[in-house]
Amino acid sequence: MIPYGRQSLDQADIDAVVAVLQSDWLTQGPTIERFEQAMAERCQADFAVAVCNATAALHIACLAAGLGPGDRLWTTPNTFLASANCGRYCGAEVDFVDIDPLTWNLDAYTLASKLEIAERDGKLPKVLVAVAFSGQSCDMRMLAELAERYGFTVIEDASHAVGASYAGRAVGCGEFAAMTVFSFHPVKIITSAEGGMVLTNRPELAERLQRLRSHGMTRDPAQMTEPSHGPWYYQQVELGFNYRITDLQAALGLSQLNKLDGFIERRRELAARYERLLASLPLTLPCTQPEAESAWHLYVVRLQPERINLSHRQVFEGLRAAGVGVNLHYIPLHLQPYYRDLGFAEGDFPEAERYYAEAISLPLFPLLSDEQQDYVVEQLRRLILEE
Repeated sequence: MIPYGRQSLDQADIDAVVAVLQSDWLTQGPTIERFEQAMAERCQADFAVAVCNATAALHIACLAAGLGPGDRLWTTPNTFLASANCGRYCGAEVDFVDIDPLTWNLDAYTLASKLEIAERDGKLPKVLVAVAFSGQSCDMRMLAELAERYGFTVIEDASHAVGASYAGRAVGCGEFAAMTVFSFHPVKIITSAEGGMVLTNRPELAERLQRLRSHGMTRDPAQMTEPSHGPWYYQQVELGFNYRITDLQAALGLSQLNKLDGFIERRRELAARYERLLASLPLTLPCTQPEAESAWHLYVVRLQPERINLSHRQVFEGLRAAGVGVNLHYIPLHLQPYYRDLGFAEGDFPEAERYYAEAISLPLFPLLSDEQQDYVVEQLRRLILEE
């Protein structure tokens, strides 16, 4: 089976983890800070806070933005559960903004219209989670302008977009978002096995993120309510969590970061090959916006059902049967039972629903060979041109 995505590890990665295993620090040690500094430098951000996974990163980013009961978080329905659930963890209401029919990202113009209505009704969001779907940022320039006008905080969920750029700068630089979240899950661009990170340029946010990932504790006398009792002393100044990453994970992530450019280059080569090889088929191929350079975490195609005899499910299952491990990113969040129970229904976000009825994620990862990619294309061609 050719998977839709997988990690790319080598001996240097293994050696980096073994070196930590042989050191004095398995967790809460210096490798974590080195990983954070390296990622901040790569993205030209001032601060980076590493955590155990990107879901935890989204959660503490929302808390750092002040999200709580009575507030609202908006995001796209075309994303993984965590992009919305982070708002619910904070006790906030969640709503969605339909997707752009070309980029399949959150539609900035639909957002603008929805914000006008929300302002009139007194229901503006406090946080917008802007997902860089498949590795391509949203129209972040317009989102930042809307955030300034309506007073909400933009968190870019760039779990798919490590190594991507927007407006000539690295995603994560902080020019258009208060905070940016990365994921280091094994199918993502680089991996730390599990892991996530929040990048920001605001020192007060970084300080709070660091506390929240470790039980709300501080050893900084400036944050304490009374003078220190001694070198051992710490205080819990707010309710936090154990969201810490280990030095083992950080060592793997740091080693992987050294290979990021090569990973991105190969992903872009494969995406360009797909575009050439699939051009004549009854498919809608990914569309890039002018200011965005995608990291190509995913390569998603949409079937053109009126030109294909097989159903969406038949094509999907036919590819799986042929040894092509396709996937579908994503089931619209508002159609999940949990969110239906909160009042959402079929028909609420028609672009996301149309996308779901046609989308298939094809295999894309650096170790995918040209021969394997040719096989994927041939199997897809066979199925969708079947009489």
